[in-house]
Order: sequence, then C-alpha cells, then structure tokens
Amino acid sequence: MNLRGKIEIVCQTDVGQVRDHNEDYVSSDDQLGLAILADGMGGLNAGEVASSMSVHLLMDELRDYIGGNTEIEHDLNDNGLPPKARVLERAIEKANSSVFHVSKTQPNCEGMGTTIIASMFYDNKVSIGHIGDSRVYRFRDSKIEQVTKDHSFVQELIDKGLYTEAEAKASNKKNVVTRALGVAPKVEPEVHEHKVKIGDILLLCSDGLTDLVPDSDIEKTFMALSDNLAATANQLVELANACGGRDNISVILIRIKKSYPDKVGLLDKVADWFE
Repeated sequence: MNLRGKIEIVCQTDVGQVRDHNEDYVSSDDQLGLAILADGMGGLNAGEVASSMSVHLLMDELRDYIGGNTEIEHDLNDNGLPPKARVLERAIEKANSSVFHVSKTQPNCEGMGTTIIASMFYDNKVSIGHIGDSRVYRFRDSKIEQVTKDHSFVQELIDKGLYTEAEAKASNKKNVVTRALGVAPKVEPEVHEHKVKIGDILLLCSDGLTDLVPDSDIEKTFMALSDNLAATANQLVELANACGGRDNISVILIRIKKSYPDKVGLLDKVADWFE
C-alpha cells in the first residue's frame, strides 16, 4: 500500500554546539511507511559507521519485505508478537549481526554500536522496535506521552524504586545504556505494535533532545507549532541547542493524516481519486 498522503514525515538532524561531527543518522520513506533513527557510539568515526550502517540495513530489509520479498518470515520468533512486529524484530536482529561482524573484523570500528528506533506503519497501526535510550513520544489530544522505555542504567534504578525521575535526570550515569545494537553477537530489541488515530503525531528522537529539553517544553512546542511539522522539528532542535547542545540532536516527526487500512474499500478509493 502507498501511504504517501496518509502519513507525513519530517526528519531533522543537527551536530549540536559541542561535537565536531554527527553520529546520529535518520531516514524515512513516507510511501512505504518507514522511519528509522540511530544514535551511534564508539571511538573515532565508528559511531557514525554503526548508526548509518544500521539504518541502511534496516531500510533495505524492510523495503524488500514490503515490496513482496517474504523470505524474512521464514525465520521469525514465535513470541506472541503480531506477524509484522516480528518481521521488524527480526530485521533489527539481522542488522545487529552485520554491525557486530564489522566491529570485530575492522580495527577502526572496534567497539562501535548504536541505539535504534525503527517504526513501520501498516493497517492503521505502527510497530516500533527500539534498543537503547533513543525515544518515541506520541502527541494526541494535546498531550505528549512517552511510548518507549529507555534501556539504560538509570531506568533500571527507577524501575526498582531506587531513583526518582528527577534523580535520574541529574545522574552522571544517565547516558549509560544497557542495550545497544552491534556490541554483542545477539541483541534483544523491544518491539510493540500500537494502534494510531488520525491526528496523532509521533516523535522519534535521540537523547541529544531529551537530555536537555524537558517533556513539558516538548509538549508546549507541539501545542504551539504542530500544524507545521517542519517548524516543530526546527524548534525542538533549536531548544536543545539553546540549552547547550552537548550532543547531536535528531528528530523524526510523523503525522497520521488519513486512515490507512490494509483492506481498502470502494469508498476509500473514490475519496482518494477526488483529492
């Protein structure tokens, strides 16, 4: 199904105010309903290798699948996830194996890894797979809600009741992730399927935004500018830079403009013809 016109996607990435190069990488395809963001880590330029490689591998795998190559379905985990969510999970696992192989065979890439957020839209739903502390938020009914939970040291302390949210924000270990793509032979991505509503806006972002800009300010930005996704993305990046821009800053915004069921009825087709 062609989702162009049914979802709107805007991507923006910025080096920030401190770093001399950008290790984040973003990509999207509004026709196929794909949006992916990665925040690389590693010595020299290895972080940007890990992030760009991961995003390209995932985009290629998912484009092939949506285009009709269902070979990936033959190797899915039977873990209770909906079928397309399992496809996304397996695609992330395959990308992990490839990035790990490069990190072990190319000396200049040793120790590299990346966070990942991958989203695939279909049948009035979205599957979101993530590893690390890059996040997804949803703006609905004038409120933002964090959809993903960080794979991080401080999040584990919060879950155990040992840290408050405020203490986590102030911790000097808040950027220590407990999962990353490419650092081990196998990885466990967290994947969930969510229903969407017309008017929803999803925000995929690296921690260069969320470490510096409070959720309340992100929400205010949506309230003021969400009619214009490009302006919203630009303002979020400007806010992070105004707060110091200590890291690379990346955002992807996806607005649900119309219904996109897998099975399209005659009335839906007629409505599309007259647009």
